[in-house]
Amino acid sequence: MAEGDTLARIADVLLDVLVGREVLVARGRPGGPRLERAVGRKVESVRAQGKHLLIGFETGLTLHTHLALHGSWHRYHAGERWRRPKSRAVAVIETADTVAVCFDAPTVELLDTRALAIHPWLSRLGPDTLAADFDAAAAVKRVRTLAAPEMPIGEALLDQRLVAGLGNVYRSELCFIERANPFAPVSSLSDEKLAALLDRGARLLRANRGGGRRVTTAPGTAGASYVYGRTGRPCRRCGTAIVNRAAGSPPRRVYWCPRCQTE
Repeated sequence: MAEGDTLARIADVLLDVLVGREVLVARGRPGGPRLERAVGRKVESVRAQGKHLLIGFETGLTLHTHLALHGSWHRYHAGERWRRPKSRAVAVIETADTVAVCFDAPTVELLDTRALAIHPWLSRLGPDTLAADFDAAAAVKRVRTLAAPEMPIGEALLDQRLVAGLGNVYRSELCFIERANPFAPVSSLSDEKLAALLDRGARLLRANRGGGRRVTTAPGTAGASYVYGRTGRPCRRCGTAIVNRAAGSPPRRVYWCPRCQTE
């Protein structure tokens, strides 16, 4: 699933090529939202909110997409050949110079912009870890208020109602960096430990939003990750073999060091 840094990067790219331009063509999948309503309007904004992308048009319409596991946004020059079949396109926005195409996303909605405040998903999102004003201490208070005490910290980091933007890669990496057992209940972690996890997550997301290979390790480390995707390989701290197991709903792989992360 795309994480917050990926969505922020998509927003940066599309903002640069769409904002201020008039929409000449807009269409979606058969039976989907009537994207042709955006034709003739200028794009006013493009922004990421956690793992959601919002494209705002003048006169009060907003296109909302959520990529989930397999969705993606592509940007093409006018007339350029697409890298995926047109049958997989679920949203297309064309200006004089640019064609922005969303492929395979399960969520594509054209909304009245005023309705965003009461949207069943967007209105419940926690603080965005990529927001300039992200406050880890305030996010800790939200976790304490909304998370069940027995919820594993690894699941809490993925719960977008608590904090928005973190995904499966960061869940495993943050718990390793801060020496937290991903299966430890939230109630067992101090406020200081929770704040350290969330602050580190925000900093890593910001460091990776520019594109290229996602790196969560410290400078000079041989490799881009500490534990994610490294099952059976030696821990970069202690040499113990990294392990993983599926957890949560839907189940996703959690990676950790059974020696370093006992707390």
